[in-house]
Amino acid sequence: MQLLSLPAVLSFLAFTTALPTDTSSKPLPLLVWHGLGDRYDANGLHTVGKLANKVHPGTYVYYIRLDEDGSSDRSASFFGNVTEQVAQVCEDIKQDPKLEKDADGVIRADALGFSQGGQFLRGLVERCDGLSVRTLMTFGSQHNGIAEFQVCGSYDFVCKGAVALVKGNAWTDYVQNKVVPAQYYRTLNETTGTASDEYLEHSNFLADINNERELKNVSYAAKISKLENFVMYLFDEDKTVIPKESGWFAEVNATTGNVTLLRDRPIYKEDWIGLKKLDKKGGLVFKTTPGGHMDLKEKVLAETFGEYFGPPGKSTVQQVLGAVENVFIEWDQEKLLDEPKGSL
Repeated sequence: MQLLSLPAVLSFLAFTTALPTDTSSKPLPLLVWHGLGDRYDANGLHTVGKLANKVHPGTYVYYIRLDEDGSSDRSASFFGNVTEQVAQVCEDIKQDPKLEKDADGVIRADALGFSQGGQFLRGLVERCDGLSVRTLMTFGSQHNGIAEFQVCGSYDFVCKGAVALVKGNAWTDYVQNKVVPAQYYRTLNETTGTASDEYLEHSNFLADINNERELKNVSYAAKISKLENFVMYLFDEDKTVIPKESGWFAEVNATTGNVTLLRDRPIYKEDWIGLKKLDKKGGLVFKTTPGGHMDLKEKVLAETFGEYFGPPGKSTVQQVLGAVENVFIEWDQEKLLDEPKGSL
């Protein structure tokens, strides 16, 4: 990842003065979870936090990490038990004194997830008592899992090691407890087109947070339905997430290529995780953005930050978006999240 260019920084300064202000309350804090192969202290990720703070001054950004050492945090994006990782993050955020609790001891925040960080944040929303998320925003995430594992870079030996362990062993207890991408790997029954028995029986993470097993956790649906907004972005030309429609909870039959959209699936119709109830109140948002996986423009981030983040009593959406548009009329098209390319 890279820092913003000088023109972009100057745009931020103009943007700060252009935005309408609301002094009645400060912005909600923002939880950010990075993707596979990234690290919490990467410059590009912190540039995202700076942008959130420019759009809504005073935003406290908490960069989710599994280790204070950045290199170890990156390794934990490949190796570890995701169920245990989510539980650790839940406890860590409760210990941060800057994440203030209300009278009931609850932390109120917004949440931003890049790639696999998106479904991990959703798991956090569902499982973490004492956390109340207003807006959950995900970019290129794998909410309905992946059907294939990504191709690693030539010298990314950590990635190569993870993929090597998965091949032919995805449903073993060892892999499901150790290899992070395997825990949102999802296979289908070729006859029925629904989740395979192996996935339902052995998946350590995704099958649970999607409530796909016969026994449902009703608290998951209750918590997701309480979101104000769940904003899901797809990248139009995503070749890394297979299938890319997973970011919208769509089911894709790899044999026929048929796509079953979320609203036509049982997970929605029977409201397994609260998406239908959230949709009925207008909180389920499907968006696309041009480019490949994590080929993300600052303008897209600024617009969505203006609309969905900030103080509970912020200025109207129209005012905020108008200010954003004025700042970014002549945008330099520099990509923000361009390292590492194509990571989950």
